[in-house]
Amino acid sequence: MNDRKRIATVGDRPDELGALAGAHLTRTRMLAILGGLAALTAISAFVAAAFGSVHISLVRAWSMPSSPDHAIFFAARLPRVMMGIAVGAVLASVGAALQALVRNPLAEGGILGISGGGALGAIIALIFLSRLGADESVVPLFAFGAALLSTVAVYRIAEVDGQLEPFTLLLVGVIFNAFWGAAIMLVNSVVDFYHMHTILFWLMGSLEAPTWRQVATVAALGAAGFGVLMYRARELNLLSLGDEAATNLGVEVNRLRRAVFIATSVMIGAAVSVSGIISFVGLIVPHVLRLAFGSDHRLLLPASFLGGAAFMVMADLAARTVISPAEIPVGAITALCGGPFFIFMLRREERRPLSL
Repeated sequence: MNDRKRIATVGDRPDELGALAGAHLTRTRMLAILGGLAALTAISAFVAAAFGSVHISLVRAWSMPSSPDHAIFFAARLPRVMMGIAVGAVLASVGAALQALVRNPLAEGGILGISGGGALGAIIALIFLSRLGADESVVPLFAFGAALLSTVAVYRIAEVDGQLEPFTLLLVGVIFNAFWGAAIMLVNSVVDFYHMHTILFWLMGSLEAPTWRQVATVAALGAAGFGVLMYRARELNLLSLGDEAATNLGVEVNRLRRAVFIATSVMIGAAVSVSGIISFVGLIVPHVLRLAFGSDHRLLLPASFLGGAAFMVMADLAARTVISPAEIPVGAITALCGGPFFIFMLRREERRPLSL
């Protein structure tokens, strides 16, 4: 069905009509859902801060500044929990935005190779520029540039006769993932043992030992990018009808895509510059929330932001405690959850046309 027919028959499609008119999204419903997710995130953060491989007393941590409990809680555990909130919120909201932008329900920063590109940029900055005496603050900048380059390349290559093909996009993303992985291993082969460990960290994904400065950087860049996505939420709803239909309804599609690509690249670049490649968060969380609450991005984006934060915090808690005192990279936990979920979604989409 072409875009003109979709416009003519939109009144016969309750899901699309609801996305356009917001008929099912009331202020009360939105506040109730987001309030519940915020409470879930707060509870997850409290549990993750209270438990770990080392038992601490929260009372001593707050009341005795000279105690080991205080040092563990405020210098190690709390920054890690806050970083998990920031990274999870970024990855999940980026996944929700990309799925709408490219009209591919299997799209996600890690699957499309965007995270891999950002990780390569961060590794190059961290290893080679540090030898020149450059400050670590340039790492997110290089990660953003590489993520944006990867985003644009994947999108342009996946276009066929000016139209974006969903499965072609997925295939191109897989190819770029393999390419960025090979490039990272090439860099790994020419560095010393210390930097080899650093590269392994980027490949597996971890929230180990973040600083408060890094938490602030990811939170600030993530919030800025998320603000852009929320500003474009209504247009993302209309884009689900197709490029031509969205244009006829007043959306400047090319400008929308540029804005969202830049915003998501900033967000992914910030996340991977401190956590490495953590995949599938942007696939699992938006889909679960879309099935539960619908596909209106005015609700889905903030819901994914909060849900992703809770999911990442609990995944990191599992990574820290499952085989304590040893630690599993949190990227392995999310991949173990995301692999079967991706297969389920792929089989599900084979039984109906790809749409959102």
